[in-house]
Amino acid sequence: MKPIYILVLIAIYFSLLLFIAYLTGKNDSNETFFKANKKSPWYVVAFGMIGASLSGVTFISVPGWVQSSQFSYLQIVVGYLFGYFVIAYVLIPFYYKLNITSIYEFLKQRFGNVSHKTGAFFFFVSRVLVASFRLFLVASVLQYFIFDSWNIPFEITVILSILLIWVYTYKGGIKTIVWTDTLQTFFMLFAVVSTILIILNKLDWSFADVFASVEYKKLSKLIFLDDFNDKRHLFKSFFGGMFIAVAMTGLDQDMMQKNLTCKNIKESQWNVLSLGFVLIAVNFVFLFLGALLFIYAEKFGITIPTIEGNVKTDLLFPEIALNSNLGLTIGTVFILGLIAAAYSSADSALTSLTTSYCIDFIDIEKKEKSKQKSIRIKTHIVISILLVLVIIIFKYVLKDNIISSLLQVASYTYGPLLGLFTFGIFTKTQIKDTYVWIIAVISVVISYFLNAYSQQLFNGYSFGYELLIVNGLITFFGLYLIRKPNK
Repeated sequence: MKPIYILVLIAIYFSLLLFIAYLTGKNDSNETFFKANKKSPWYVVAFGMIGASLSGVTFISVPGWVQSSQFSYLQIVVGYLFGYFVIAYVLIPFYYKLNITSIYEFLKQRFGNVSHKTGAFFFFVSRVLVASFRLFLVASVLQYFIFDSWNIPFEITVILSILLIWVYTYKGGIKTIVWTDTLQTFFMLFAVVSTILIILNKLDWSFADVFASVEYKKLSKLIFLDDFNDKRHLFKSFFGGMFIAVAMTGLDQDMMQKNLTCKNIKESQWNVLSLGFVLIAVNFVFLFLGALLFIYAEKFGITIPTIEGNVKTDLLFPEIALNSNLGLTIGTVFILGLIAAAYSSADSALTSLTTSYCIDFIDIEKKEKSKQKSIRIKTHIVISILLVLVIIIFKYVLKDNIISSLLQVASYTYGPLLGLFTFGIFTKTQIKDTYVWIIAVISVVISYFLNAYSQQLFNGYSFGYELLIVNGLITFFGLYLIRKPNK
């Protein structure tokens, strides 16, 4: 697929997003930007959150992960579902009762100002890194398949990507995103299903042929119970997935900001639970696609792309879609799916980071009314620049599969949030607020060293995503150590 065709397609796509932004951004008040006036239909939010939960990482990196991890990722996704039940019946009623804009305001009410800032800081760092991971992947694909041929630097690719997101979110904020994410989820799912059908046709296989094939069986092992030291072990994956969902959705301003735009608690709960069930089916489809991609590549002698000596399985999907003579259709649906998946998560991240900074760090609601809108817009610009810088840094430091790196980072940065909220909700103990940030930092440091030296310390044991639970427990017990004496 020629680069100019891809650029035209992207231009048409963003024109559509800008039209939606125009319709939803006529009222660009802070109430609209931060809360969508609490009038979002739950089913629209739920469908759009599929795309936000999956992102460009799932679209490309999950299929590319099949070669090394087979279908083990589905063990994590089933864990997500149980995490969503916790979010629906513990956290959502709690947040609605408090009637807060940023969920980290709870920490201020419960413990004090330092706890509030600590929670908001760890969200901020987490979301910057996660959003940057996701956009880095998409920018890398665009660079490899389009801009390198025109000698355009990677840095320019990143700047253009962030600029496009800023343009359609700076007025309507979360209200615009609720509707653009719905459109983007549709394009993403349409793209992956269409790609599967095209590849099946090229292989001259039916679905039954795939499931019966030796090649598929080699790539589709789902349950791992043989070696408890293996990161893919069912127990680790399931409970790691459960707590990743609680932390990365229930304790994450990005994801919960959309939930809190629903009209009431019941609709917000329906949104979360429906998302949990749908994600299992959708992720299976992505893993099935991954198996097909590796089968197709082997059969037709397609080489997995290599960058600077590193084999990049993340780039197999775009390589087959854009460079394997499958026709213009598959290239078109791939690009549509890619940009839809990438920007459905990145746009909400930019908005939630703006919200958190305004509410949690600078107390925008205490500023002069006449200046609040201007402060929000300036914050939006600064955070856009921050994302650009972090993505460019990733170009020089990332080596592994992106989905693996993303979940590993989440285990470190979301752990203190998990410990703080658990302690705050399930105990009545008061703590010395001044020392909370120290406990959070120590928890991350201990978790890092436990992970780095786990095989030496624990007889060959390797941490998977259950490291998040360990991190949260360290924070929890650390908070207990700084409790105030009972009066």
